[in-house]
Amino acid sequence: MSNVATRFAPSPTGALHIGGVRTALFNWLFSKNQKGTFHLRIEDTDKERSKDEHKIQIIKSLKWLGIEHDGEEYIQSTKIKDHINVASELLKNGNAYKCYCSTEEIEEQKKRARQKKLPYIYNRKWRDVPETEAPKDIKPVIRFKSKIEGSTILKDLVQGDVEIDNSTIEDFIILRNDGTPTYNLSATVDDHQMNMTHIIRGDDHKINTFKQMQIYLAMNWELPKFAHIPLIHTIEGKKLSKRDNASTLEDYSKIGIMPDALRNYLLRLGWSFEDKEIFTLKESVEHFNLEGIGKSPSKLDMSRILSMNEHYIKNINEEELYKHLVEYCEIYKEKIKLVKEVKIKPSLPFLKNKAKTLEDIYNNAKYIIFDEVKFENEDLKLVDEKAKKIINEFNNKLTNLENLSKENLEPIVNELIKKYETNFKGIGQPLRVVLTGSKFGPGLYDIVISLGKEEVKKRLESKILA
Repeated sequence: MSNVATRFAPSPTGALHIGGVRTALFNWLFSKNQKGTFHLRIEDTDKERSKDEHKIQIIKSLKWLGIEHDGEEYIQSTKIKDHINVASELLKNGNAYKCYCSTEEIEEQKKRARQKKLPYIYNRKWRDVPETEAPKDIKPVIRFKSKIEGSTILKDLVQGDVEIDNSTIEDFIILRNDGTPTYNLSATVDDHQMNMTHIIRGDDHKINTFKQMQIYLAMNWELPKFAHIPLIHTIEGKKLSKRDNASTLEDYSKIGIMPDALRNYLLRLGWSFEDKEIFTLKESVEHFNLEGIGKSPSKLDMSRILSMNEHYIKNINEEELYKHLVEYCEIYKEKIKLVKEVKIKPSLPFLKNKAKTLEDIYNNAKYIIFDEVKFENEDLKLVDEKAKKIINEFNNKLTNLENLSKENLEPIVNELIKKYETNFKGIGQPLRVVLTGSKFGPGLYDIVISLGKEEVKKRLESKILA
C-alpha cells in the first residue's frame, strides 16, 4: 500500500457537527503523524439540501481549528458518471442485478418485519430471475449481490476483529430507479479513486463498511484499512445529535472558545497518551496513534471544555490573546477600535482573571471598549446622596495625582472609608457603577488605572451625578 492517505467527507447540508470535527481531526493527525496526506471530499449529491455556503463554512471551520486539507477539494457530484460506470461493471460481472420490486412490495416486506419484530432485510426476490421475466412498466433499481453464506471479518484498527454473518447484509441498492448512485457505491468508488489507504470514521458506519468491502472485493480493488471511532454522547449518555445544544463548531466559537483549546479537548475526547492532558499542535501530531483511541463512547462535557479554555487563556501570551479577542469581537460582538489597543492590551492580565471564554474577557473589557457608560436602574440605586459626595471627593483628590497607581489610590480610598464611616465596598461599588455601569467586574484600582486619569474624571463628572 502506498503512503498513508486519509479523508474527511462531510455533506454540505448544514453546520459542521462536533462529532464530524473530531473525525476530521483524527484523520488529519493520523496522516500527518505518518507523513501522509489528508483530503477533503465534499459529498454534495443531495442537490436540494447541499449549499455552497455550508461548504465554505466547513472549510473555514476546519481551518479555524488548524486542520487544512492537501490539494483541491474532491467534489463528489462531479464523479457521478464514474459511480454509474462501476454499477454497470458490477452488473456485467454478475455482482449486481436489477430489482423490479414496486414501492408497495418493499413497504409490505418492511411491515411484515416490523410485525415479527425483526430487522428488515430485502427478500432477494429478483436476485436470480432471468431478465426475460422483467416487467416492462417498472424502472428497476440496481442491487448489489451480497454474499449469502459464511461470515466476514473486519480487521478494525480500533475495535479489533469484528465478525458478521453475511446473511445479515441485505442486497443493498447501489443505483436508484432514477439512475442516481447511493451512498455506499459513491463512497467506495471515491475512496478507491482517491487512493485512500485508511478510512477513519464513526462506528455508526460499521455496517456500511461491510457493504463497501464487498464492492472492493467484487471489483478486485485493494482494500483500505478501516478504523471506527466510538461516537460522542451527551453528558447524560445519549448519542449526540445536531438537535443538541453545543453540537456544532459555531456553538463554541461564538461563546469564545479558542481553537487550540477546543482542538486539545477533542483530541483527548476518546484518545489518550500516557497521562498527558495538554498538547501543542506539534505534540498532537507527534504522539497521535490509532492505538490510543478507546472503544467506548465519549461524553461531551461543557465544563471540561470551559476548564481547558480557561487554561489556554491563562497561559497564552497577551499579544496572542489580544489578537483572538479582536477577531472574536469583530465576528460576534463589535469591532474594537484601534485606539483602544493601548488600554486593553496592558489590562489583559486582570481582564482575563477568572475568564473562561473570550466572551468573559469582552464583558470585563466593555467599560474600556465603549466610551458611553450604560447604567442599570438597580445599580444606580447604589449612587445615593452619600455616594455622590464620596465620588465627588474622590474625583477632586485625583486632580492632584500626577500618575495613577495602586500605591497612590489606596490612601485616598482609605481616607474616604474613615471619613464616611464605611468599608471598601461602600466606596468601591458606587465608583465602579459610575465608571463601568455595573457593580460587578474588575477591581476598582484596575479600572481606574486602565481608563486613565482624564477618562476617569470625565466619567465621574457625568450627568448621572448632577
